[in-house]
Amino acid sequence: MTDNASEISKEKDCCMMVDVELTKVLDKFTAMQGHTNRVLSDVTASFEGFQAALNEVPPDGNLSFEQHALLRDLLAKSREKLRRLTTDHRDIHTSVSKVGKTIDRNFISDLSLTTKSDVMLEERNVHLLNKVIAQHFYRQGKDDIADTLVKEANLSKDEFTQEPFAELHSIWECIQNKNIQPALEWASRYSKELMEKNSTLEFKLHRLAYMQILSKGINAQTEALKYARTHFAKFVNIFQKDIQILMGALMYLPVGIDNSPYRTLIEPKTWTEAADTFLKDACHTLGIIKESPLSIVASAGCIALPALLNIKQAMRKRQVPELWSERDELPIEIELEPEHRYHSSFTCPILRQLTSEDNPPMKLTCGHVISRDALSKLSNGTL
Repeated sequence: MTDNASEISKEKDCCMMVDVELTKVLDKFTAMQGHTNRVLSDVTASFEGFQAALNEVPPDGNLSFEQHALLRDLLAKSREKLRRLTTDHRDIHTSVSKVGKTIDRNFISDLSLTTKSDVMLEERNVHLLNKVIAQHFYRQGKDDIADTLVKEANLSKDEFTQEPFAELHSIWECIQNKNIQPALEWASRYSKELMEKNSTLEFKLHRLAYMQILSKGINAQTEALKYARTHFAKFVNIFQKDIQILMGALMYLPVGIDNSPYRTLIEPKTWTEAADTFLKDACHTLGIIKESPLSIVASAGCIALPALLNIKQAMRKRQVPELWSERDELPIEIELEPEHRYHSSFTCPILRQLTSEDNPPMKLTCGHVISRDALSKLSNGTL
């Protein structure tokens, strides 16, 4: 077995060990939830029964000796049941802690091996990090948090571009909550731009709004027909067949859309897909990226982390001291997903090295492109 295959097998075994402990915890959670619900139901039923007995006592009457005794007995039993629930909770806490210990035992918990210890010593880098975090909060519509960070980190509000992402995120949340109106208003405002980019967003939103009306039942037939005539006419040349199919949904109003083949057009996942489609097409239309730079960097880092840990361990065995080179290059290539690739890399045809910020590509008068280092060496006659 090769070293790589052995490493993969070891990682699978580690994952299985954690999975076993995690399954035990989840089973305990399920069992405790059922037990807790039964106990609380019993306690509630007991006190409701006692309350019913009290209702039979005249307002100016006194509790009998038996009723006093029954109340004391109910309180004692309730306290005992709650004490047992507390004990069960402690047992689950122990099991959860065991999962954490299993993870620590089978996986590398110290990720500092892959970092550059001096990277945050530069004030410029700290400034950039605070800026990208604040920008992330602005994009999420959490202006209060972002404003606080800007103030405490001594950032300037002028550094932040006024992207409309906060509005888009708010509309995205509305769609998730089955409120389609804000999205329809936005799509109507940018209808021309959406058409130019061959986006189907506006039609899909109107389709969802139409189906939402139909889901009200037979009494909404007139409203649905009026909506279809008003909003589907502009799409008839492109979505004629789709519109004809949507008109067929009217036949199922007597039995309800939930009992028809059209129920898939209003199920929960349809709203989630509509929200994601809106965010994607809206960002594309406005020329902004869907994910914040912070989210992109974090996602790419999670993909790269396992490979970095493996290469660091291999380098340690061979007594190679540093993972990062002076040129901020890794000793291996990290394969990222296509969505994490934003520009092409350029390799100097003379030095056969990748260009970087410190050694950017330079265009010669003849039209050829080489790295700045190569240009410098050519000028000095050292090549």
